[in-house]
Amino acid sequence: MSEAKSVLVTGATDGIGKETAEELARRGARVLVHGRTLEKAEAVVSEIRRHGGRADAVFGDLGSLDAVRALATSLEPFGALDVLINNAGIFAKERVLSADGFELTLAVNHLAPFLLTHLALPHLRKAPRARIVNLSSVAHGRGSTDWGDGRGERAFDGYRAYAASKLMNVLFTYELARRLSPSGIAVNAVHPGVISTKLLRTGFGMGGASVADGAATSVFVALDPSLEGVTGRYFADRRETPSSRASHDEAAQLRLYVASCEWTGASPVAAP
Repeated sequence: MSEAKSVLVTGATDGIGKETAEELARRGARVLVHGRTLEKAEAVVSEIRRHGGRADAVFGDLGSLDAVRALATSLEPFGALDVLINNAGIFAKERVLSADGFELTLAVNHLAPFLLTHLALPHLRKAPRARIVNLSSVAHGRGSTDWGDGRGERAFDGYRAYAASKLMNVLFTYELARRLSPSGIAVNAVHPGVISTKLLRTGFGMGGASVADGAATSVFVALDPSLEGVTGRYFADRRETPSSRASHDEAAQLRLYVASCEWTGASPVAAP
């Protein structure tokens, strides 16, 4: 990397996010480590600094839109942001509502990164060739675009809610990439792989590949020079990969974007 990048990684205190933050620091980036609490974020920051890396802590409960707004405000002292990696995610086995009354999987996996991304745009616009990386999953292929009003009031199924949220990540990626294309900010989605994380163990009762494998594609899409100008794509195993047919439904992309702006209060990026 020819110059130091400033990178925000959400959900960076455990699993893929922590490994992503640590690998970015090893590559010379200044990493903003996000955790649900300041204490958790500071613990990872201390670890990175002990190994000679540069890192700072930011925090906020992504189940609360007010906390997301506060997190965005806390970015002000750091100036330009080269990369935003929306890594954080959950798998909820039972229907739980967020602080704002949304089904929690939707709130954390889609609404939080949607709002944070929009609020972080002023920082991303200050950097040349900024990038946004949204972590999705191969599960998006089983997601439905019938998400109703976001409350999850129909018969709840944890996997269905998770798959829908991961499809939303890709739909949002494609819509935002189109809207930001004149700005030069790249927006891409990533499937990290089937990785042995707390989410996989608690949600699916299984293990998988190492967190280093899980972080590899995020780091690649965030930093690799070969991807300069590449936007609106889906990656897995460090290469561009086709996403599901449903993810390319432009009507669904627009419908989700409009609904998400209404749900979060985000100011929409004008379509070109």
